Amino acid sequence: MRKLSMIGTQAVLVFALALTTASAAWSQQNAAQQQNNSSQDSQEPTETLKVNVNVVQLFFNVKDKHGLLIPNLTKSDFQIFEDGKPQTIKYFTAESNLPLTLGIMIDSSGSQTNVLDMEKEVGAAFLREILTKKDEAYVISFDISVDLLQDFTNDVRRLQAGLNKAKINVDYTSGGLPGMGGGPVPTQNAPGTLLYDAVYLSAHDMLSKEVGRKAMILLTDGQDEGSKLKIQDAIEAAQKADAIVYVLLCADRGFYGGFGGYSGEGEMRRLTEQTGGRVINVGNKFDKLRDAFDQIAAELRSQYNIGYTPTNAKLDGTYRKIEIKCNDKNDKVQARAGYYAIGHNQAE
Repeated sequence: MRKLSMIGTQAVLVFALALTTASAAWSQQNAAQQQNNSSQDSQEPTETLKVNVNVVQLFFNVKDKHGLLIPNLTKSDFQIFEDGKPQTIKYFTAESNLPLTLGIMIDSSGSQTNVLDMEKEVGAAFLREILTKKDEAYVISFDISVDLLQDFTNDVRRLQAGLNKAKINVDYTSGGLPGMGGGPVPTQNAPGTLLYDAVYLSAHDMLSKEVGRKAMILLTDGQDEGSKLKIQDAIEAAQKADAIVYVLLCADRGFYGGFGGYSGEGEMRRLTEQTGGRVINVGNKFDKLRDAFDQIAAELRSQYNIGYTPTNAKLDGTYRKIEIKCNDKNDKVQARAGYYAIGHNQAE
C-alpha cells in the first residue's frame, strides 16, 4: 500500500509548490510499479484511438425526459459548440469499444464506518460485471491519507482484495481511535477526509496518461476535511485527464445524530456536472447502491463518442466551454462542460 500525505510541514509553502510536491511524491512512490505496467503493456497490442492534439474528443450519454438512455442516435442528431461557436463534427460513433479505465475511490474516514462493508461488496460485484479483458481498474482509499490499494489491473480478484484493504481510519484528535484499521497514527491535528486531494491525484497521476474511456467512481458522503487542494483543483485535474466522475453519496445519517451533519453534496454536484458524470444519493441502503452501480454500468456501455477540430486552434491552456445539443429539445445530453486547450506535452 502506497501512501500520500499532502500536509505540508511549513505553513508558508506556496500553493503551487505544495501541489507539485504532493503529486511528485505519489508519482515517485508508484514509479516502479507504473514502469512495470508500461513494459507489460508494450508487449501486448491494445485497441487505442490515435488522436491529434488539436482534436477534441467527448464521451457522453443522451437521456429522454424520463431519464432513460436513448440509443441509436446518429451524427446528424447533434450540434456541437465551443465557447458558443458552432463546430464541425469530424467523427461520431455509438457505444464505443474503446478500452475503459476505471478508478474506484472509497472513503474510509470515520463517517463511513457503517457503510464501508456494503461499499466493498457491491463495488466488487460491479467490477465483475463491467470489466472486460481490455479494460483495467485501480482502487484508492482516502481518509487522513490517500492510499493506492490496487494499481492498474483487470484481475477482479486483485481489485476485490484491494477494496478489502480499505479500513476505517480517523484523526484521534477529533475523537477517533489512533491508527484505527491499521492506518497511520497521526502525530498532530491531522485532517480527516482528503477527498479533493484524492480526486486530483487519481486524475493527474493515474488517468492523465491513459487513453480511451476514463471514469472515476467515488463512494463518499462528499464531505472534505483538510485537503491541501480545493474542489476546483480536483475538477480541473479531472477535466485535463478527460475523466468522467460519478459520485455515489453513501452516508449513515445515524453517524451524524440523524440531522444530516454533512454538506458536501453541492460540491460533488459541481465535480460531476463539470466532468460529465452525476451524483446518485444512496444513503446507507444496499439496494440503492446496487441500483446506482447498475445505472453507471448502463451509462458506460451506452456512450456516444464525438470529435471535432476546434476553430480556435490555439493551444494556449485556456478553458473552453463545450455544449452538445440534440435536435430533439426533449433529449438531455450528459457530457463534460469543457476542456483545457493544452497539447499532450503541456499536460504536466
